[in-house]
Amino acid sequence: MIERLDNKDDKVANNILSVFRESYAIEAKLLNATDFPPLKRPLEKYIHCNNQFWGFLKANELVAIIEIDHSPTTIHIQSLVVLPTSFRQGIAGKLVEFALNKFDSKLFTVETGVKNIPATDLYKKYNFKEVKQWDTDHGVRKVRLER
Repeated sequence: MIERLDNKDDKVANNILSVFRESYAIEAKLLNATDFPPLKRPLEKYIHCNNQFWGFLKANELVAIIEIDHSPTTIHIQSLVVLPTSFRQGIAGKLVEFALNKFDSKLFTVETGVKNIPATDLYKKYNFKEVKQWDTDHGVRKVRLER
């Protein structure tokens, strides 16, 4: 089940932070990143964020989250995280499908690490196309995909 998460609520925000940190710890290893800014995002940045957070619940447990930054012309998937215990169960795909169906936009964008093959493969499955690559100042090569 997918539901909107109230990131302004301290308890919910703490739960969001926990899922993000557990997932991003795996991604940092996948990218060989020693300095990974998403792992440093403090609780306050979730609470005071204007993006929408949508959670995937399995047996009433939050196991995945998609964070959406929307503007009048673009939907940007800011983050998509899944708990490692729920990897390879199709949950990330369900969240991408949800976003594509929920939001009316001519342009959907997302960015991830080039070495995050599971993520890039997922977005390509949903017809996202690579538009550029660049190196970050923290040593991770990123890719931007659009649909």
